[in-house]
Amino acid sequence: MAARTDNVADPALAAELLLARRGQAYFSRVLGQLPNGDLGSESFVPGWTNARVVAHVALDARATAHAVEALRTRASEPVLVDAAERIRDIDFAATLPPEALRNLSAHAAVHLNVEWRDLPAEVWSEKIRVTGKPPILAADTVWRRCNEVWTRSVDLAGPSAIRDLPRDVLERLRALPEPPHWL
Repeated sequence: MAARTDNVADPALAAELLLARRGQAYFSRVLGQLPNGDLGSESFVPGWTNARVVAHVALDARATAHAVEALRTRASEPVLVDAAERIRDIDFAATLPPEALRNLSAHAAVHLNVEWRDLPAEVWSEKIRVTGKPPILAADTVWRRCNEVWTRSVDLAGPSAIRDLPRDVLERLRALPEPPHWL
């Protein structure tokens, strides 16, 4: 039996998926090197602990996976809830024991990866509603995730990690209307 692969016809989207997955791997590596005792320490996001950064990344993956899954299965309307609406969930997840928080991060990332892999090629151009914002294409979830994992990796590891970011990610982050605070 052959391995399952992405249903992506656009080479640019395929490259972006690879970049998002590499970003997730990098984030997971940074998280894996962070001692449990440091999860309660301040991150490089003012007012956020490292645990809050991890919770934010994990719940972003979970929310994106659920939206992509809804689009794929047509079981419900595909909606991405804005991070501002998830604050209570993020606050709670940040209080989880270290192993539970690490598992939440890993499992949510795998779920998102599976949903992306199983999304039919023709569905990548369909819209997902984002609360309080204009809808986005399913393909746009990939750059959103890229931004999230690479940015939050620096927020966990510190400014020295900026040198590990791929050049094209750095260029796109610099071009954002609100680039990360450390750029």
